[in-house]
Amino acid sequence: MSESAPASRSEPKLAGWAARAFTLDTRSLALYRIGLGLLLVTDCLLRSRDMRLMLGADGILPPALVRGYLGHPSHWSLAFLNDATWWNWCVLALEGLAGGMLAIGFHSRMATVLGWVVVVSLIRRTAPTNNAGDLWLACQLLWAGFLPLGSRWSLAASGGGRPGSPSALGPPAAVCSIASAAVVLQLAAVYLGAGIAKCNDTWYSGEALPRALSIHDHGTPLGMMVGSIPWLATPLQRAIPIAELGLPLLLLALPTARVRLGLIGLAIGFHIGIWLLLSVGLFAAVGIVAWLPLIPSVAWPARSAVGPPRTIGLGRRSTVLCGLAGCLAILAFLFQSLAGVTGPLPQPLATGVNLAFLPQAWRMFGTVRDQEQWVSCRMTLVDGRVIDPLREGRPAPPGPPAGGFASLPNHRWHRFLWRLPEPDARSFGPAAAAAIARDWNACHQPTEQAVELEIWCGSVQLSHGD
Repeated sequence: MSESAPASRSEPKLAGWAARAFTLDTRSLALYRIGLGLLLVTDCLLRSRDMRLMLGADGILPPALVRGYLGHPSHWSLAFLNDATWWNWCVLALEGLAGGMLAIGFHSRMATVLGWVVVVSLIRRTAPTNNAGDLWLACQLLWAGFLPLGSRWSLAASGGGRPGSPSALGPPAAVCSIASAAVVLQLAAVYLGAGIAKCNDTWYSGEALPRALSIHDHGTPLGMMVGSIPWLATPLQRAIPIAELGLPLLLLALPTARVRLGLIGLAIGFHIGIWLLLSVGLFAAVGIVAWLPLIPSVAWPARSAVGPPRTIGLGRRSTVLCGLAGCLAILAFLFQSLAGVTGPLPQPLATGVNLAFLPQAWRMFGTVRDQEQWVSCRMTLVDGRVIDPLREGRPAPPGPPAGGFASLPNHRWHRFLWRLPEPDARSFGPAAAAAIARDWNACHQPTEQAVELEIWCGSVQLSHGD
């Protein structure tokens, strides 16, 4: 009897910690649902700008080359069911539809699952143009599919329910389940992985942040200005890894309302800074939305409360699926982040991660290259002019273009051209050049037609050592 007493006393403590750490207010989940919906609609609209070139059958990303770039057949995608451009328009439209349904709370679970399927499909179809924000959004949608996002502030919630049904009992005040735990742990994993990746000489030496904030890397003009001011860049350089390691530890170790509110405020400020200083697409917005379900109950008006927390069962099948996905994510994170392994995952684990789309290699700016990289597009017209069609048709300079990567139309072009010199992406070069020339010729007069196009990639070493 005396040997079992310590275990019995520790069990309530562990259960109490889990309840505090993983209980999510349904009002926060409703706000989360709206945020996810707006992200999907925004991503749909942003992707539509380059629809012909990035999702077209004869664009810069030919389907056959993308399949080869991905490598393994477990990389499924709706977009691969048909290579025609019209089909990819349909897939893109489904993203906007799912986002709209989520935002208003119309069949929220179905909309979440549809959104996850479509986002994964678009990520795979445009693989060389994606960044960690796209992957993070897909992971969030997977876990959100197991949560009652539509229990508050939705069309379903406003319509009542049948007598005796769960909806007729009123919405729960809060939810604690394996899915809510997955949402919290996924958030912690992203920051922890990024912080661990920055434990290297480039960040210890103080060189990483100014390089990353350069317009020849991923910086905006404002970011490059900040990176060139030592009294701004040096404190940021030191604070970022500490913040990325400290946020998840405090989130899990001290799951109190006051700590949560402080962490949410700090994280939102951090992502606003990312938005202003770096060209990373929707990554900052995805990061802000990821914190919304963690808003504690005390932050909401008392009049909007509905009752005590109660557990909503996922059902046996959903519980098993969510548990299996959670195990895959944990294994992938342990292998890719904590173990410091940069090579491919073991094949059985890689197949499972690909099928569930749960990549956990969160190494954002972990190693910043010791160089300034640049890419320009040199198009020769029939009248002899040499221009850069990706930079509003301005004359193409002989060397690095003014404005660096910040002068490109948007971050997807940035990511594609950033990766183009890499060995596994070079095969896209000829197709990209041909597609850009065709697109230009289709929009310009015969006197301004392209007769030749070249994509030039270069880099300048930054180190000044021996």
